[in-house]
Amino acid sequence: MIKERLIKKYANRRLYDASISKHVTLEDIRDLIVRGEKIRVIEDKTGEDITRLILLQVIAEQEQFGRPILSTALLEGIIRYYGGPMQDFMSRYLEQSVSAFMRQQETVQQQVSEILRSAPPPMNAMADLARQNLELWSRVQEGMLGMLMSRKPAAGDEGTREEPAGGSSSGQAGS
Repeated sequence: MIKERLIKKYANRRLYDASISKHVTLEDIRDLIVRGEKIRVIEDKTGEDITRLILLQVIAEQEQFGRPILSTALLEGIIRYYGGPMQDFMSRYLEQSVSAFMRQQETVQQQVSEILRSAPPPMNAMADLARQNLELWSRVQEGMLGMLMSRKPAAGDEGTREEPAGGSSSGQAGS
């Protein structure tokens, strides 16, 4: 189990890593996270856990000064879900998506290492990886669709339901 590093934030806004008895920056915290370390940041005077706030600051710094990952459209979409009935779903979906992506990356790295060490044709291994990734993504999409389809319609939504396949409200025949 990975031991959590305790970081204290003082009133002067400085961050202090208690495990190495040294002041640290947001960039130092980013480096810890990239290396796989777990951190917990607490406000020195109140003892309040402010880890999420500090991690959001690290992300904001990366988005502003680095190569952004989060597009404006993605950020707008996320903001729209705050306070809405699907906020919890969006949170779980994003967390599971990032987790699945990280697992896929680990799998790719392991398989590339195996390819480099073994004699089988590389195309077979890459085809297997592609198949596994497609199966995983299909399961994620089916789960999302199932959750969305099981959601009860809100008041006033009854008139906006789509017609079953084969029915057409436009009067056009299917091709």
